[in-house]
Amino acid sequence: MPNLHELENAMPVAPLGVIALESMKEMGQRIDKYIVNQRHSVPSAFSTDPAFGGYLKDSYLIKHANPRFGSGEGKGEIMESVRGKDLYILVDVCNHSLTYKMNGYTNYMSPDAHYQDLKRVIAACSGHAHRINVIMPFMYESRQHHRSGIESLDCAYALEEMHEMGVSNIITFDAHDPRVQNSVPLCGFDNYQPFAQFIQALIQDEKDLIIDKEHTLVISPDEGALDRAIYFATVMGVDTGMFYKRRDYSTIVNGKNPIVAHEFLGSDITGKDIIIIDDMISSGESMIDTARQLKGMGAKRVFICCTFGLFTNGLEVFDKCYAAGHFDRVITTNLTYLPPELKDREYFSCADMCEFTANIIDFMNHSVSMSNVIEPAENIRAVLAEYNKHGK
Repeated sequence: MPNLHELENAMPVAPLGVIALESMKEMGQRIDKYIVNQRHSVPSAFSTDPAFGGYLKDSYLIKHANPRFGSGEGKGEIMESVRGKDLYILVDVCNHSLTYKMNGYTNYMSPDAHYQDLKRVIAACSGHAHRINVIMPFMYESRQHHRSGIESLDCAYALEEMHEMGVSNIITFDAHDPRVQNSVPLCGFDNYQPFAQFIQALIQDEKDLIIDKEHTLVISPDEGALDRAIYFATVMGVDTGMFYKRRDYSTIVNGKNPIVAHEFLGSDITGKDIIIIDDMISSGESMIDTARQLKGMGAKRVFICCTFGLFTNGLEVFDKCYAAGHFDRVITTNLTYLPPELKDREYFSCADMCEFTANIIDFMNHSVSMSNVIEPAENIRAVLAEYNKHGK
């Protein structure tokens, strides 16, 4: 739980305003409710101060719109005053469910379209807001975070562009490679991990786990996710292992080099529960192949934990593999759009990030250390110890 006592005497930077773009409208409404309830329940020295009028409100959401013309061109429009406000703009660049009309045709919004809408809203607020903060859970173009040839460097350029437009802080989750923040050294950049939420979802839905070194192992599906797996394993007090992806670098399929084989590096996993940890499920082929090999090596159960469930090739392949017993559960956050049919799958669990995101906004608005929001490793271990006690 966050240390809410730190908010009692903390002065807000400026009146709070939240702009949830259409791509995060539903989640933005839930985040807003958490902030409203929290501010009404935590006594603040400034809640009744006339100098801080508007500290307690029924909603902090700012009315806005991103209308489009028949040609497909668009604009950002703010429908109420944002002058002097500390703004937090939420956008999900991976929400492929939204459409717009162009010359009579229906187009689905791409990450590029969402990013353009974000820039339009930033441009509408610039010069009026006290501070502009962008919450972009899946960092735009984060999979193109470094050059391996003569090619564009899209994510770094997007960060530079937002900073030049007046954005003070960029908040993201489980960045594909957080070193991309080096492109904007003078801009605030926060990268949060949903480890506590993964654990909460796992122990809530699985009642018979024993989380210790003898019964559980955390696996990285590739070398890129090893740091993430090591930290997760350290917090849980278990061992870790990894798969090495052997790729065919002479071939490019769908913009990437195809995987030839997965080679496992680690201790014996026979009879153990395995947690695979990674930042995203894209097509899912790599993750499913990893789970299949783990079951073939004698794993008792396989749980897949990924921050972003994109499922770009649909759910059919996961349905078949679950029916074949290759994995036992998939846990993703709700930080990006999830297909409605996914919520009906027996194997799916959602790690809810609304309250955590609301706390990030509230604590940043008060300029309070974010260490008060992040769940300490000691607290997580205490929860796991209590869970293991009941399981035994």
